[in-house]
Amino acid sequence: MADHSHSISGKVVLIAGGAKNLGGLLARDLAAHGARAVAIHYNSNSAKAEAEQTVAAIQRTGARAFSFQADLTTAGAMEKLFTDAKAAMGSIDIAVNTVGKVLKKPMSEISEAEFDEMSAVNSKAAFFFLKEAGKAVSDNGKICTLVTSLLGAYTPFYAAYAGTKAPVEHYTRAASKELGGRGISVTAIGPGPMDTPFFYPAEGADAVAYHKSAAALSPSSKTGLTDIEDIVPWIRFLVSEGWWMTGQTILVNGGYTTK
Repeated sequence: MADHSHSISGKVVLIAGGAKNLGGLLARDLAAHGARAVAIHYNSNSAKAEAEQTVAAIQRTGARAFSFQADLTTAGAMEKLFTDAKAAMGSIDIAVNTVGKVLKKPMSEISEAEFDEMSAVNSKAAFFFLKEAGKAVSDNGKICTLVTSLLGAYTPFYAAYAGTKAPVEHYTRAASKELGGRGISVTAIGPGPMDTPFFYPAEGADAVAYHKSAAALSPSSKTGLTDIEDIVPWIRFLVSEGWWMTGQTILVNGGYTTK
């Protein structure tokens, strides 16, 4: 008989960056699959309306829903997010970090301030997310972080983006080893270039055209890019029945890059 303790049904979820795009779709999806409570985090007031829409969509499934605004680039803010979410919901079984920032520039043009911001959002926040998730998530819980398929690419111009996401691969390995004794699995997913508002501002027309044709499965995709609908089932699987996968960074990109 299947082990139903690893299903989504009845679980309590926290999603950093859960107001819109991939995080918002994931929040709705996990609620639709039976999560009993979902907390979403959003970074700034500009996302407040979308956060409220996502909360309402979760509530329509019958699940409880909460939203929290925070800049997660300090350890204190991350600790407060987990403390507040756990106080609101009583426990946390699944924690997913979708937070990230893209920068496409030659290294010669990247300022120290830009590098520091990329490092804070992509690396530091991910480290402290895993730290706090490890403390807050229930035994046999699940933790997943979004990275990028550029970790498997040989390319210019993304040094500050892929470079500040790269440490998360080791954070994931270390956390999985440290938390494995409690039955907690820890994974990272690296999507290919995604059809979201985050993608287009960083890319010129020629680059967009290239990305839309670069994946092996691009001809079968509605946009040629990785669609958020193609990533959500992978996250859902890894934080449920796919729990035996841990410590791994998985590139889910339709054959865009491979390691």
